[in-house]
Amino acid sequence: MTPTIALPVGVPVTPIDNPTPPRHQSYTGQFASLTPVDAAADVAELYAASHGDPLREQLWTYMSNGPFADQAAMQGWLEQCQVSSEPLFFTVSDTVAQRRVGAQRRVGVVSFLNIVPVQRRVELGHIWYAPEAQRTKVNTESIFLMLCEAFDQQRYRRVEWKCDSLNARSRAAALRLGFQFEGIFRQHLIVRGRNRDTAWFGMTDGDWPRVKANLERWLYSDEAGLSLTEMNRS
Repeated sequence: MTPTIALPVGVPVTPIDNPTPPRHQSYTGQFASLTPVDAAADVAELYAASHGDPLREQLWTYMSNGPFADQAAMQGWLEQCQVSSEPLFFTVSDTVAQRRVGAQRRVGVVSFLNIVPVQRRVELGHIWYAPEAQRTKVNTESIFLMLCEAFDQQRYRRVEWKCDSLNARSRAAALRLGFQFEGIFRQHLIVRGRNRDTAWFGMTDGDWPRVKANLERWLYSDEAGLSLTEMNRS
């Protein structure tokens, strides 16, 4: 009789009861707030933030939508975002500017997508910010708030970040925020009639305690000269 050979298997995963999608609610930090998209209220500021000159309209280069012919066209897209549950869209506001002027200062859009609660996995995507919000604590904290929701509140095991492999800025952002590069999916998509090779990045719940501590230190400490990229380097 041939002896049975035990084959390797993955480690057991502790289950959780009734895993759910990320909550479609407002999230507020010191520098950024996320609110469910309200097309009518958000469109004027979001259109101005992303249109009107080549630098602003360049942010649409690697997106599947935009730039839009006019504000009405963008409102039509935002109306689709408003009722969508997958992806789950949020408007990003600069809360420091909001406190200063006493009104919401809308500077971008983010979303949860590829939401798979049963596998406790989600992706962050459809992300764009006005040029003045790029490379600031606004965009860093907006992702921090989403990661806290995914890992701390929903107890997800994995958060993904994907982008066009030619999008050097997005790839650098993923590494800076603590995601790990996992490879290139060749000829993954056709976007705007062009080939897209997709760069994949991931963060696990095992990575999260270290990454969270680094994000909190960079965002909220008074230390000067910190490089989040260096802090999160694998």
